[in-house]
Amino acid sequence: MARIARVITVSDRSAAGAREDLSGPTGADLLTAAGWDARVVIVPDEREQIAAAIRSAVAEGARLIVTTGGTGVGPRDATPEATLPLLSPAIPGIAEELRRVGAAKVPTALLSRGVAGIHGAALVVNLAGSPGAVRDGIPIVLGLVDHVLSQRAGGDHA
Repeated sequence: MARIARVITVSDRSAAGAREDLSGPTGADLLTAAGWDARVVIVPDEREQIAAAIRSAVAEGARLIVTTGGTGVGPRDATPEATLPLLSPAIPGIAEELRRVGAAKVPTALLSRGVAGIHGAALVVNLAGSPGAVRDGIPIVLGLVDHVLSQRAGGDHA
């Protein structure tokens, strides 16, 4: 299995070059340290562009896609709405655990509407758009991704 990952940063300001992306590189560094070939892609908070970035990552061979940003309750936050129609199946337990772990540190983590699930041959997980959320979330994702991908390939429960 190719260990290709994509981190998709969803941010109008970062996409426009008005703000440095801190969460995407944090995620890519953590994934690289865990043995994944990780690259960051930045897109604005636009449903079509978010969905296109996810589809493109899968087409390029990514087996793990982590989005960061666009999961809150702001008027432009659209990552869950862009992601959910692509997922078959959705895996709500991952998003629930990310919120639980995040809320233990920062109560507003409960406002994240992130989703997780399978698109094509990849696990897709939405994380909130802060470096802290990424640092807290990536270990959870890494603890599950190999089992998820094995199951999708027909593997048995270990």
